[in-house]
Formats: sequence, C-alpha cells, structure tokens
Amino acid sequence: MWSNRSKIHFVSVLILIIMLLVSCQQRDYPADNEQLSHEEQIVIRFSHVVGENTPKGMAAIKFAELIKERSNGHVEIQVFPNGVLYKDGEELNALLRGDIQMIAPAISKITTLVPEWSVMDLPYAFKNADEVHSYVDSDVGQSLMKKLNVHNLLSVGVWDSGFKQLSNSIRPIEHISDLKDLRMRIMPSDILAEQFSSVDAYPKRIDFNTVFNQLQKGNVDGQENTFTNITSKNLHSLQDYLTVSNHGYLGYLLLMNNEFWDSLPKVVQTLLIDTLEEVQQWEWQLAKNLSDERLQEMEACECINIHYLSNQDVQKWASAFEPVYDYYAGKYDSKYINALPKNQSHH
Repeated sequence: MWSNRSKIHFVSVLILIIMLLVSCQQRDYPADNEQLSHEEQIVIRFSHVVGENTPKGMAAIKFAELIKERSNGHVEIQVFPNGVLYKDGEELNALLRGDIQMIAPAISKITTLVPEWSVMDLPYAFKNADEVHSYVDSDVGQSLMKKLNVHNLLSVGVWDSGFKQLSNSIRPIEHISDLKDLRMRIMPSDILAEQFSSVDAYPKRIDFNTVFNQLQKGNVDGQENTFTNITSKNLHSLQDYLTVSNHGYLGYLLLMNNEFWDSLPKVVQTLLIDTLEEVQQWEWQLAKNLSDERLQEMEACECINIHYLSNQDVQKWASAFEPVYDYYAGKYDSKYINALPKNQSHH
C-alpha cells in the first residue's frame, strides 16, 4: 500500500504532466470563449448603412455567424447595420482611422478616394452581375483593387445589390427626355452626377439614410437604386412612378483596414478569406433572388406605377448616355473603359 506522502507525490507529478501536455497542445483556437482574455479575442467591427433585410445585411449576419462558429468564438464579427455606428459619409474615414475594421460601401462611395473606380458607375456598362464579377477578376479590375492599397485599404470581396432602377413623384419616365429638370438623388460619384446632368436632370448627392426624409420633404423628386434598397427603406411609398431601366450596377466592396489585416495571425486571415469566398457566392445568388421577389411585391401591391424599358429603349438610352463615357475617358485612363464587356466584342 502507498503512504500518503507517495500518493501526494504521485498526484503532483500527474498534475504537472497534464499541465505540460495541455500547454504543449498547439491549438489554433481556444475551445471556450470564456477562457480568453480580451487581448486574445479578435473583434472585428463591421459597419454598413443598409437594412438587415437586404442582400448585404443578410450576408453580413451570415458571415458573422460562420466566423463565430468556425473560430469557436475566438474571432467575433460585430455587425452594425443601418448606419447606426457611422453614417454613409463617415464610415470610410472611421475605417482609415482604425475605429472600425470592416465596411462594405457601395463602389460609388470610394470614387472620392480612387476616382477610376467610377468606371463601374457608367450607364449600361454591364448587362448582368456575371459580367461585373468577370470584370473585377480581370487584370484591369485587379489593378483597380491595387489602387486601394495605397490608401491603407484591402478589398476582400465584392457583394451585389443588383441593378438600379429610377423612381420619382413627378411623371412616368418612359423616354430619356422625361428625366429633364428632375432633381434626382445620387451617391457621391462624379460619373453619376454626369449621368444625370448629361440628360438635363439635376443630380443631388445625399446620404442613403436620409433619402426617405429628403423625398418626404420634397427636396428631391426622385432617386436611383436597386429593388432591395428601394423596398427596405420603403422609398416606393413616397414615389408614384418606377422605371425598370437596369441602367447601372450597384455593388459593394468589402474593405478592411490594411494595417489591421496585417496584424492578424495567418490562420485567422485564412479563415476570413475562405469564409468570405463562400459567403460571396451565397450573397450573389441571394441578391438575384431578392431582386426578383421585391419587384414582384411592388407589382402586386399596385402602390406604384411601373414602366419597363424595351430592348429598343435600352439601346436609345445607352446611346444618349455616350457622353458620360467621353467624360470618363477625358479624365482617366481609357483602358478601364476598353476592358468593359460591351467593348470586348468589338476587338
């Protein structure tokens, strides 16, 4: 039989061995969030300005859930929708300052920083989202991505909202001449301003979160946006006419602060990239489905007069907007325009 002393000695040695074994186990992620000190847990604050019931809003939530699950709570994505943390015009600076770590602004919003990106805003530049994705993946698209790095920004993906439609409260927009004298809300982009100015409308740059208010007050007559953004903010309730024009693509660049990204452990970077790739595919499909659904809902509600442009109309509109391409080519390298899918067939 063992003496008490040897029992105690044995137990002590056993405890020591267990402690050594545990500390030698190189685990990528602590299994239990509770055991983590605040220093160890990685928190990524993700701010965006649209509703949670939009493709971007839903994809942000899905991304956060997957990362929490896959990192055992070691990495936490805190999502702040609807501009609750930072408004439209503030989030980019907040990201650059490092107050937040991730944003997903509309591509138009970053043209103030890298104006060449406004090639994406050109009217009728793309026929569908697949063309957009191919363009972004191309050499020209990737050279646009690199221009962000100079500003301490890293793009980790592109999410779709869909194609923009026109709405207003003055008259049906059936011919491009119907845009004349209308005050139209736009995102901050010189190309979007030029798009409306070229057809004698008055573009007004207004934050997305205040559009409802501005329409209500009558400070603007109309706006351009995707079906999901129009319905999520209930903008159609203030407008009498909607034209299904699909005249421009609206998508979001997922941006992270480059310095913050570089500070992350390699294993966390890999987890984020792999998960984002998966979420991006899911989001693209979702954007397509939700756009169709929201249009059907607006047709069914009979609350707004809907006009569809025919293929012939679209050709006329595209020709009328040609000066906007000249404007872009006059300011930036025309290689960005030459690489657009619509110009590829000419080569």
